[in-house]
Formats: sequence, C-alpha cells, structure tokens
Amino acid sequence: MAAVRLDQLRKVYPNGNVGVAGASFAIADGELLVLVGPSGCGKTTLLRMIAGLETISGGTLSIDGRVVNEVAPKDRDIAMVFQNYALYPHMTVAENLGFGLKLRGHKQADIDQRVAAAAKTLELEARLSSRPAALSGGQRQRVALGRALVRDPKVFLLDEPLSNLDAKLRLSMRVEIARLHRQLKATMIYVTHDQIEAMTLGQRIVVLDGGVIQQIDTPMNLYGKPANLFVAGFVGSPAMNLLSGTLRHDRGWVLATAHGDIVLGEPPQASAWEPWRDRKVVLGIRPEDLQPRDASDAAFSAQLEVLEPVGNEIFLNLRHGAQALVSRVSPRALPEPGSTVPLGLVAPRLHLFDAASGARIDA
Repeated sequence: MAAVRLDQLRKVYPNGNVGVAGASFAIADGELLVLVGPSGCGKTTLLRMIAGLETISGGTLSIDGRVVNEVAPKDRDIAMVFQNYALYPHMTVAENLGFGLKLRGHKQADIDQRVAAAAKTLELEARLSSRPAALSGGQRQRVALGRALVRDPKVFLLDEPLSNLDAKLRLSMRVEIARLHRQLKATMIYVTHDQIEAMTLGQRIVVLDGGVIQQIDTPMNLYGKPANLFVAGFVGSPAMNLLSGTLRHDRGWVLATAHGDIVLGEPPQASAWEPWRDRKVVLGIRPEDLQPRDASDAAFSAQLEVLEPVGNEIFLNLRHGAQALVSRVSPRALPEPGSTVPLGLVAPRLHLFDAASGARIDA
C-alpha cells in the first residue's frame, strides 16, 4: 500500500469552469478517506485526477512518494471500482476477477491463486462459475471489488460503489467494505454523495462544495464542530437546525429573531461570543439537542406540524415563524400536531456562525 499526497491540485476546464480549486491534503498509508459533497462539488473529478482519467491543470499528485501527474493510469498501480460494476456479462465471475491480470500477462497459475483468494475473502467461492446476470446486486458489487482486490494495487479508488443498491444492500455492503479495509489495511479513497455513508466508513472525511474543500476531519469532529454553515447543514441526518438573528446579552445571551427571542443562557463556549454582541449570526442546533421542556425551562416555543415515527425515535417537525425545525426524541407521550411546544437547548452543544461569511464563531 502507499500514501497519497495532493499539493494545490487544480482542474480548470477549457470553458473556464473550475472543477477543483487547489486541493491539498494527504492520505496516509492504509487510511480509508472519504470525499463527500453534493452533486457537482468536484469529488468525482478529484478521484478521476488521482486515477489518471482526468488531466491535472495545476499542482502535484504523488503516490508512494512519486509524482504521477504525467503517468498513465495503467502505470499508477491503482485499482478503481465504479458505481455501475462494469462487469463483462459473457464472462463468469472467475473470468471477470482474473481478466485484468490476464491482460497484464500474469501466468494462469498466479491468476487462479489470486482469484481463489479474493473469492474467499468476499465469500464468492460458490459463484465463481456464475455469470453476472445470475448474481444479486450485492454479489455483483463484490465481484467489482474483487476485480480490484486481485490486482493488489497500492491504492483503491471507489466511485460511489453502492449508489445502485437498495437500502438494505447498501447497509450490508458498507459493513463489507469496512471489514475488507480492516482486513487488508489498504489505502482507500472513497467517493459518495451520501453523508451517512461517509460518516460510517471514513476514518477521515473531505467535505467539498463547488470544487473547494470546506473541511477535512474525523466523522465525529465534522459532526460536533463543523467549520462553517455548509458543513453544518450537510453533515447530519436530519440536518442541523439553523436560526438567523442578532446575538444580544441582557442578563444572559439571547438570539433575537424576527419571531421572538431564543434564550441561550451562559453556555461554556460563550466567552468567544463577546465580539459578536449585537451582530447578525446563525445559531446551529442539532435535532437531538432540541428537546421539549416545561414552559418554565424553555428557551423558546415552536408549533408542532408533523410527527415522524422511525422506530426507536421520533422526529418532531416544528415551525418557529417561517423557520422549519426538527427535534429528535425518544418514543413517549407526545404533544398533538398543531400544538405549541416549549423547547429547551443543550447549551454546551450549541453552534454559532457568522451570518456574513458562514464561518464558525466558537471554534
């Protein structure tokens, strides 16, 4: 396996559109790093530059200490797994697994040995003589993974490999990929638009928007300390509640909104808020940190519109003036839709952002 380093890597298209703007970060040897962001954010373009399928407009890309900007894809010692599997329908599973090795001139005995090892790792031993049409979606994706696995590359690149699977298969394949990474100790770069997939798989996550890196961090740091409003709104399901207003202090901090004051009290991080007194800010509250309370202990109130039971928890869809909010609560006696619900905040876990720049204030 190998480390990968990007130094100010850029992609600018002939029409002037910037696909990736100055990406700089390193992927450690054996790390599983996830690139995540909405459609068009530049994550697949970045992956394709690493693979050599997209020309690099500027900066340098190094794999295992060697600059590979001008190196052909076949000479970079990488293996790529695509979302559409790209299996040969007329070949058996064994033939699909070994085809890349055959093209590279490996002896049949070596091919058979590697195919058998990959099939055992991916629990495909019983399907080696089957063709792709006879396989389930999860099995086809395992074959696609196995085709990369037999190569024993320095770096695995995975481009939204689970996007064509149903919800149940996505979950089982996430576990499969995590198990495979732990077993192989392989360097993997994984692209997805699904932030839950990113959170559950990545040791670190690179969040992109508009070709620009917004934050690079561990999953829990992204969730607990988003660097800006984009990351705050993108990471988390349901998304973070965001309320705009003016930060004021009068016997305690409050957020003055168009629909009334929200009492913030004196949370531990409030010392960083002093320069923002009487300025426009955005308050961020995770759904689990917004909870029904007695009126005497409430920070503010909102109207309950819809209850969403999802098994072991319930989402309360609320409205504070024109602002939609979500509270994540455990199943219990709940207010009726249409009623006014007093809400309390978990003060140590409040997030505050500059309304103008979107940057985090209490970082």
